[in-house]
Amino acid sequence: MNDIRPTPAIHSQPMTIEGPAGSLQAVLDTVDGGLEGAPAVTRAAVVCHPHPLYGGTLQNKVVYTLARTFNSLGMPALRFNYRGVGASAGTYDDGVGEVEDALAVCRWAQSRWPGAALWLGGFSFGGTVALQAAQRIHPERLITVAPAAARSPMPDFHVPECPWLIVQGDRDEIVAAPVVKSWVESLSASLEGQRPPRSRPTLVTIEGAEHFFHGRLNELRETILNWVRD
Repeated sequence: MNDIRPTPAIHSQPMTIEGPAGSLQAVLDTVDGGLEGAPAVTRAAVVCHPHPLYGGTLQNKVVYTLARTFNSLGMPALRFNYRGVGASAGTYDDGVGEVEDALAVCRWAQSRWPGAALWLGGFSFGGTVALQAAQRIHPERLITVAPAAARSPMPDFHVPECPWLIVQGDRDEIVAAPVVKSWVESLSASLEGQRPPRSRPTLVTIEGAEHFFHGRLNELRETILNWVRD
């Protein structure tokens, strides 16, 4: 892709999206087109936040960075709170309902921008949510940052068919880098000999980065953009 551009002016609009357990609080970050108008939407992104029982919300700084990175690619990005978080209705549902919430937001995006390709991102627990949603929504690209999926069994899991980036800090104190590395290697091995050939997940490790990427958010953004360039 050659459409990477400096981060433009962004307009953030609070929204309410109907979910399976009631209304979901969301923020739509869109590229401000200024006097020339907003660019045509050919891609749109949905970003899933970390674990709600440990303070995860749509305002998480890694989630915010993911949204801004998608914006720098010229696409709108939807951040949202799972059921029971912030102003979202419902209660925590052990990851099952949270996947359904993510799917509802993805479908809202698809109806808002018919024909636009969907990109899906998530951080930590949100990486697991995004990965499970990708089993059913089939995004054009998937980006998971420090995904907790390596520690969470997922029934009927298969490697997504789309290009998939995993970004991991090697000093992550919550999602251990060696565990993620072994998990990715096992996923890649499972694809050997498949016909037609399937793309393997791409794992990029950021040296010295902790789970929340303190002081490394710009490097996280550049890692994602370099993967898109390649």
